[in-house]
Amino acid sequence: MPQRLVLLHGWGATAADLKPLGEQLAAQHPDPLDVVCLEAPEPHPQPGGRQWYGLFPSDWEAVPNAVQQLTARLFELSNDGIPLERTVLFGFSQGGAMALNCGCSLPLAGVISCSGYPHPDWQPPLDHPPVLAMHGSEDEIVPPDALDRIKSLLNPEHYQGVLFKNGHTIPIEMMQPLNETLQKMLKSP
Repeated sequence: MPQRLVLLHGWGATAADLKPLGEQLAAQHPDPLDVVCLEAPEPHPQPGGRQWYGLFPSDWEAVPNAVQQLTARLFELSNDGIPLERTVLFGFSQGGAMALNCGCSLPLAGVISCSGYPHPDWQPPLDHPPVLAMHGSEDEIVPPDALDRIKSLLNPEHYQGVLFKNGHTIPIEMMQPLNETLQKMLKSP
């Protein structure tokens, strides 16, 4: 059965930024993996980049609409024969926050957040899909205690957290845990 990985970039980046990561994960995946890099809908204040909602100052009131738009895009993607149940949603930084907020309320195969954070007032359901949250212990952009806040909100039976020694990045040493988690999430029932 076909499988999909959807990637959500961070604040000020573009869909192209995560494409090499998606291609590398697909190349190491045992089954064919459709990789989709979604572009955030709003222009970033700095030309060329995109954002899911405004930051600095944080426009938290825009989050529900951003999550609703992303949910609609994921359902639209699932119309091509790869159901949500065979899809993993991966996000980095602001994309990680979006992946958590949107993905935990959908029947996805899994959610992966790297250097993400929980949105204010986020209340995920207890029966959320499996979640892997990874964070650098030296992250100066999104403080590492975001990992503790994510953990406190999720069902421990469906949550795995990894604190790695690095900053606001997806380091090469995280590729193996990413591959293993992706394979586990997409393993046929």
